[in-house]
Amino acid sequence: MISLWLTFLKGKEVVIANAIIAILTIGGQQLFSFFTFSCPCHVGQNLIYGLAFLGVPALILLVVGYALNNQTWRLVTGKRSPLQKETTRNRLLHCKLICFVLCSITGRALVAPVTWLAVTLINGSYYVCAMSEYVSVHYYGANPNVTASERRRILAAFPCSQLVPPELTRARDEVILLLRYQSQVAGWLLIAVVVITVFLSYCLASCFSPLSFLHFRYWSSYVHNEQELFDEATDQHSRLYAMQHVRKFFGFVPGSENVKEIRIPSLREWQAISGLAFLKRVDEEHYDYSLLHDWALKEKAGTCLAPDSSDLSRSGTF
Repeated sequence: MISLWLTFLKGKEVVIANAIIAILTIGGQQLFSFFTFSCPCHVGQNLIYGLAFLGVPALILLVVGYALNNQTWRLVTGKRSPLQKETTRNRLLHCKLICFVLCSITGRALVAPVTWLAVTLINGSYYVCAMSEYVSVHYYGANPNVTASERRRILAAFPCSQLVPPELTRARDEVILLLRYQSQVAGWLLIAVVVITVFLSYCLASCFSPLSFLHFRYWSSYVHNEQELFDEATDQHSRLYAMQHVRKFFGFVPGSENVKEIRIPSLREWQAISGLAFLKRVDEEHYDYSLLHDWALKEKAGTCLAPDSSDLSRSGTF
């Protein structure tokens, strides 16, 4: 049974990730509304307060969605490098690829903010607070000669039931029901538009795909496996490469057995590897990744300062 579920879920990591993001967003929205939202019920402030709670978290979630996507950093990192111009041959194809990646990134980044907007609109509290003073409705038992400013003040107080006079309770209930109706309809329309747009986008992408269905599944599997193997090789390669430099500096590496000789670095060598430098260009093709890397290469080439004789005499054995 478990193997069947694993087979079914294989290749659906994106869908599962989006579902988890949506569920977390819904839970966060409910907690956020319960603990922090309190309509000011004041003319001119309701709209700003309601729209801020409706739009600002969605904007933040959108930015976070972009920032957490590795494709974003793959797209922007190193684009101002002189080598980038040399590797970019076909400008039209390059622009098409950038547009495709941007659409993919945006689609993933929009999951959380769209979920936030849909849930808050269906809930209705933010919309009721923001739009209460702009409702056009006749009041039961209200003075027909009330001024426009007084009318807006009364409407602005409707989200706070304790501020509404008893004779306007029926009018308040009607206004709240009307606003909740508008908000929930807008929320469901947003969900419907997003679902239809996503479905049509996938359909169009599949229609214009140069690969068949099974070929596309194979390609997706290959890209996934290649990335996993590349990450493993990157970690192992960088660890082995760093191990060479650490061994050169200390004379051994962590985990070594039967360490017979250690190296005592000099004061100048400690100063050479200490600092804030991160990336240093050596020539047109190579960089030093750290100060320790730079020191090790200079030591290997014999260009670094030779340690004092007193430092050499301090090297010892176990």
